[in-house]
Amino acid sequence: MQKLFTFPENFYFGAATASHQIEGGQNNNWTRFEHANAERLAKESEAAFAWNPHWSKFKSEATNPENYISGAACDHWNRYEEDFDILVSLGLNSYRFSIEWSRIEPGESIFSEEALDHYEAMLIALQKRGITPFVTLWHWTLPLWLADQGGLTSNDFPYHFERYTQKVVNRLGKYVHFWITLNEPDVVASHSYLIGHWPPQKKNPFAYLKAERQLVQAHKQSYQMLKAYNKDNQVGIAKHQVAFVMLRPTLTNRVLKFLADQFWNRPWLRKIKHYQDFIGLNHYHRHCIDNGYGKNPNLVQTDFGWEYCPESLTQALIELKGYKLPIYITESGVADADDTLRQDFIPRVLKAVARGIEAGADVRGYLHWSFLDNFEWDKGFWLRFGLIQVDFKTQTRTIRQSARMYAEISQKRQIEL
Repeated sequence: MQKLFTFPENFYFGAATASHQIEGGQNNNWTRFEHANAERLAKESEAAFAWNPHWSKFKSEATNPENYISGAACDHWNRYEEDFDILVSLGLNSYRFSIEWSRIEPGESIFSEEALDHYEAMLIALQKRGITPFVTLWHWTLPLWLADQGGLTSNDFPYHFERYTQKVVNRLGKYVHFWITLNEPDVVASHSYLIGHWPPQKKNPFAYLKAERQLVQAHKQSYQMLKAYNKDNQVGIAKHQVAFVMLRPTLTNRVLKFLADQFWNRPWLRKIKHYQDFIGLNHYHRHCIDNGYGKNPNLVQTDFGWEYCPESLTQALIELKGYKLPIYITESGVADADDTLRQDFIPRVLKAVARGIEAGADVRGYLHWSFLDNFEWDKGFWLRFGLIQVDFKTQTRTIRQSARMYAEISQKRQIEL
């Protein structure tokens, strides 16, 4: 028998973005990476995604080098008022976005008042519309001057990040209560220094370990800065959390799950234990275990080729209960250009949130990834995560049916379980 679940009164329903992926007009280490690697990424795309059941839909776009140049992206830098009006039309009450460090500090110790003015205008526009901002200070991109000094592995990285934080909070702090210092630091460190696919494209385990240490210290110093500015600031990171699922409860599978959790899910939250007021949860898929890793049935796959299983979010939430901190789901979504899976995903994932709350997880918000179709890093534009469809040639926005479904549930604040 179905029952009606009511979300908490002050629950945040919103959407999430990142500066490099939507603003356009960037000049940072990723911009440089794109121009240097667009031809290579286009040539390698078919070999990398030929197994994807959706590949034929995207082949022409993904094999075009222009796909890998962010360029104007969604032109959100100039169209934010229009985009915020769409948020209002959907009845969403929160919006996660990131500040672009390379705009704030384009040269070492050279800060742009114009860029700070612009972000202040964005925050005022959100305030006027009654939308609560969740502000990310760092979503992977670096100013060129810092990248040239070693980026994450620079001995001075924590110092530079703290100084950047201070500049931002001194100017914008009066508009912001929720701060996310770092987005998925474990993911970017591993892809940059272990796998070597992302800038600076180094495969060096010692560089990886140093990058991790520097990011931990940068977060701690930034956290202290934000709390010193306003002790009521709520500060955390956005943590990529995988639901490692045992297909059978064997001893081998239990050991494998323990190791996976111990070496991926837990280290970051353990290292910043006394430097977080909430956990930002980024979750996209599960990882099945059965006498080995990578045993997902993959009966349904997203356009990205990830297994489709919205219910895995419940396990991720329950496994975070032990930290005894509020949880905000800072990213959760599905790559689906046709918007068929997403229409199924929205109610199922919100039911997963509800079940997590019923199981005792202190979940206080859900921010869907993504608000707009955007530039998906080294995959470019062909993956469509947006609640809002974007025509990148005309910059026309079209509200998808899944967004309207999300709006209806968020406005009622109820869902049938």
